[in-house]
Amino acid sequence: MFAALGDKTRLALVRRLSDGQMHSIAQLTEGSRLTRQAITKHLRVLEGVGMVRSCRSGRESRFALNLQPIESVRSYLDLVSEQWDQALARLKDFVER
Repeated sequence: MFAALGDKTRLALVRRLSDGQMHSIAQLTEGSRLTRQAITKHLRVLEGVGMVRSCRSGRESRFALNLQPIESVRSYLDLVSEQWDQALARLKDFVER
């Protein structure tokens, strides 16, 4: 997931999809210098890590952000952060004694 978000184009797509709406590739291409094929490639990477879901609507695919994987990573990072805070507090306590 971090590798997928490390690309500025994919990060921009996540921002555009964060409004909670389904978007067509044409809508996501608007205002970009990228082709529809390039946008599709980036969306497939995001879909591959579970951050984006797609559905067919007639002849076009529509894409939306899936927040569940992001929330899972956030929970994990919160846990790691808490563990580091505890470890640093123990180190501070040890050093001050």
